[in-house]
Amino acid sequence: MNLATSYLGFELPHPLVPGASPLAEDLDTVRRLEDAGAPMLVMHSLFEEQIVREELSLTSSIETPKECYAEALSYFPDPNEFVLGPDEYLEQVRKVKAAVSVPVVGSLNGTTEGGWLRYARLIEQAGADALELNLYELALDPAESGEAVERRGLEVVRAVKAQVSVPVAVKLSPFYSSIAHYARRLDEAGADALVLFNRFYQPDIDVERQELLRVNLSSPSELLLRVRWIGALAGRVRASLAATGGVHTALDVVKAVMAGAHATQMVSALLRHGPDYLRQVRQELALWLEEHEYESLRQMQGSMSLLRCAEPGAYLRANYIKLLQSWNAD
Repeated sequence: MNLATSYLGFELPHPLVPGASPLAEDLDTVRRLEDAGAPMLVMHSLFEEQIVREELSLTSSIETPKECYAEALSYFPDPNEFVLGPDEYLEQVRKVKAAVSVPVVGSLNGTTEGGWLRYARLIEQAGADALELNLYELALDPAESGEAVERRGLEVVRAVKAQVSVPVAVKLSPFYSSIAHYARRLDEAGADALVLFNRFYQPDIDVERQELLRVNLSSPSELLLRVRWIGALAGRVRASLAATGGVHTALDVVKAVMAGAHATQMVSALLRHGPDYLRQVRQELALWLEEHEYESLRQMQGSMSLLRCAEPGAYLRANYIKLLQSWNAD
């Protein structure tokens, strides 16, 4: 079965890409992912907070000025929360690139230009074949408009695209006022791929200890939001599309690809089941296509998108009423 797809300008043998996660921190795990058939690897993210600390020369002398800069330091996470600093991250990119033969995608996580431009170039120089810009941001300031939030992200994308020669993917959250419009603007700004969607780790509250808790791994139910918006964007932007969040099984991959995804990023399922699970999902995907008489993955790619499905109203408000009326208490 031909599972080939094109993503970020790369021809991949199948769409199952290990997404940004701690899996890339261990070289043995990285090699196991390649052995399991990973067609591409996305590095865990280098965070803007790490870069800011580097720019302010705080990382190596964090303890000394603590009394003088206690308030300023409180704005940044403790450096121990990060496994690798900026320089160590670049070295890990080099090691991962040397350890595998598949494309390696570096990941930057932040919201402002800051040190992004410098580190985007450095990650490229370290050997990354592409970059994933993770625009991870909650717009919590009531004085800041949605337009200002979007403009900040667009400026980052334009600036990075102007500084690097490798393809650039943009990983988005689902919380923009008009995802379709913003996606088009990112497409026009030069994004080579759009990754939908970033998962905000929703804090829960331990009422006894009065502490915030975090739920870390995704569930397949989260895929539905990704399918809807990939289906709405497929064929309407130049950039390739990737689904991330909720991809756990071969059927999840089928849904995402039918909506129009060129790639699907798996993280939680691989953390739960290990790198070899990738091979299992690939085999199940091939079997499903054969059983449903597809000749290739591309044959079904985008077949259920807004532009191509038999009932486009399913993506629109009209379907809301239909779904409510179809509910049965039995």
